Amino acid sequence: MPTHDRLKIGLVSISDRASTGVYQDQGLPALQEWLSAALTTPWQAVTRLIADDRQSIEQTLIDLVDNAACHLVLTTGGTGPARRDVTPEATLAVGDKEMPGFGEEMRRISLNFVPTAILSRQVAVIRQQALIINLPGQPKAIRETLEGARNAAGEIIHTGIFAAVPYCLDLIGGPYAETDPAVVKAFRPKSAQSR
Repeated sequence: MPTHDRLKIGLVSISDRASTGVYQDQGLPALQEWLSAALTTPWQAVTRLIADDRQSIEQTLIDLVDNAACHLVLTTGGTGPARRDVTPEATLAVGDKEMPGFGEEMRRISLNFVPTAILSRQVAVIRQQALIINLPGQPKAIRETLEGARNAAGEIIHTGIFAAVPYCLDLIGGPYAETDPAVVKAFRPKSAQSR
């Protein structure tokens, strides 16, 4: 049954050094800035800055979905091949369903910019009423992944993953989310537009 609550988005920055104050976190501000530009629907952020620790990541994701009732959770950081990068494992452990298309597409988008995109292990899952997506750690890569790749004229040449997020939220019973098409155009089949 669809809910008509305000869209609630959990934002999780995963970094050992930022979580201990060694340097300023850039992930949360980048996510909030992009979402503020992209979403025309009222929304509320629930933010967390945590260490690269699997148990902490799992507990945070569970808390944001089960207790804070987030409809969407975006993580940034911890998706590479390094020993401390355990975000995908934690995300898969708390998910009810894997959504492999998101990870595949994020790597495809990033390959427009860097050959090391194949080292990324980002995943997405559904947990109860929420979609959880692992994003890259760098602000520029976060924007490109969500929004898409643009040519020199500023035209989208590779659609970003966020174009599919509002319809996914519809399908799992979340609030109807709308976007600014100048940033990212949400795609829905005609039969699913503006309920």
